[in-house]
Amino acid sequence: MSNIKGEKIVIIGGVAAGPKAACRVKRLMQDAEVTIIDEDSLISYGGCGIPYYVSGDVSDESELRSTSFHMVRNETFFQDAKGVEALTRTRALSIDRKKKVVLIEHVDTGVQQTIAYNKLMLATGSRPFVLPIPGADLDGVFTVSNLHKAIEIKKRIAGGKVTRAVVIGGGAIGVEMAEALTDLWQVDTTLIEFMDQLLPRIVDFPMAAMLATHLRDKGVTLHLGEGAAEILGNGGKVTGVRTARRTLDADLVIMAAGVRPRSELARESGLQVSAMGAIVVNERMQTSDPSIYAAGDCIEVRHLVSGKKFYAPLGSLANREGRVAGDNMAGIPSVFKGAVGSFIMKAFDVCIGATGLSHDVALAEGYDADVSLTAPSDRAHFFPTVGQVVFQMVFDRRTRRVLGLQGFGPMGDGILVRIDAAAALISTGATIDDFGTLEMAYAPPFSAAIDSINAAAYVADNICEGRLRKIPMASFLQWMEDFTIQPDWVALDIRHPKEVGPFVDKFGGERWLGIPYNEVRARYQELPADKTMILLCDAGTRSFETQSFLDSVGLKNSLVLSGGFNVVRKIGVDWYPQ
Repeated sequence: MSNIKGEKIVIIGGVAAGPKAACRVKRLMQDAEVTIIDEDSLISYGGCGIPYYVSGDVSDESELRSTSFHMVRNETFFQDAKGVEALTRTRALSIDRKKKVVLIEHVDTGVQQTIAYNKLMLATGSRPFVLPIPGADLDGVFTVSNLHKAIEIKKRIAGGKVTRAVVIGGGAIGVEMAEALTDLWQVDTTLIEFMDQLLPRIVDFPMAAMLATHLRDKGVTLHLGEGAAEILGNGGKVTGVRTARRTLDADLVIMAAGVRPRSELARESGLQVSAMGAIVVNERMQTSDPSIYAAGDCIEVRHLVSGKKFYAPLGSLANREGRVAGDNMAGIPSVFKGAVGSFIMKAFDVCIGATGLSHDVALAEGYDADVSLTAPSDRAHFFPTVGQVVFQMVFDRRTRRVLGLQGFGPMGDGILVRIDAAAALISTGATIDDFGTLEMAYAPPFSAAIDSINAAAYVADNICEGRLRKIPMASFLQWMEDFTIQPDWVALDIRHPKEVGPFVDKFGGERWLGIPYNEVRARYQELPADKTMILLCDAGTRSFETQSFLDSVGLKNSLVLSGGFNVVRKIGVDWYPQ
């Protein structure tokens, strides 16, 4: 407990990190004067819940501002329950660091005054990135930046004013908003993304492709690799969106093109701000002025894999950072070492999650990165509700360090549990071997005896040691679209003849070979030695066993399709026999 008495703590920003720090300080120093300043009238709400409020999963906006014991977090709540003064509709104009005062303005009256501080915290958050294109200011164009806009979006939809919507941006918010508009409200929704996949830099191609297929199956129209060039309007109201390839009709446009840190106040005060525009802090959440702290979406933190600073605007991190800032403002040394960027979201009936670095990012960072792609059962294969999940482990071949894990599967806690376990290990620099021996709780309704996270590590180990040679999923799909890319390849499908037959009929016996898994040892002499064989099964496990045997008899001309048809089916392809 701190011995500091009568401290004046001022916190600018009242959504996540700010209120967390304020309440932490008061618990540690009951005699401190703690003041939150925020220009909005609504504070301390769960911004990450906005898409679920729009979708109807959260019925009323007050639920996003309520505690678990159903008290609304407003000015009266903070004063009476927390002993914290909350000045809403109050804008911080400037900071005089020498005098240690903040100039504030009461928005409704225009009255200005100064407020003194011993310790100051900036929790100014982020602002949505508004694309610099014509029509961005039309009525009916929204960013998902605060609760007021969410309320207006839902009001228009519920009032029957929205029949067609365009979501610009295929990140998490864009996907969640597309689901919200389509699922409950049956709005004809199109999502456009400038990059060639959803969730760019967060997940890699196989995961993004499976997500895209699921969204399309649920009625969302996707246009990937397309950017919005102009938002069209008539009489000041939005009527559509134009890309380089098409014009889309719309009476609602959601711009979900990411966010940027709000750091103007810090910069104008002479505090250090990074090249990406985020406030620079140390592990104690101190800025370049030791009396001023910062936390939440306005700062950058250290990535515990790459060691570099990165921007992670997540409510979960904001709360942790706010607590650390609160500790230090109360005189208790506490550190926030960094993050690995853990992420998870639902999309209709599935969930997708990731932690650490994606393969693309790992390669860009200079790692000797590779991946293991697995598609195991999500619980014991004999349990009635068994389903398939997909995991991709990213690792460094030279050091065997695990750099990231991605997961895709049915809605539930199965993906979350593995992503969380991986995040904890990855943050410590864990290797493939650590993941292979990780103990996970087991019972048939919850997992297989060999847990999914262990299985991903086993495949990674086989790849690192040269026991498993594989073909990337994207390369296989390209070949299936055009056999002339690699005319000396053939498919060796080791599934049941009833599964293989339609493929042989469609692609021909010279291109598609079929020998059941349990007959390969007796019939391997039928296989070609002058062509590269792509080994195919449902998950890749039988294919690896087959490759190992074929290697032993001198046929080392095979590549395994890791993840197998379990992944192919989830990605969705035109050539799959019906």
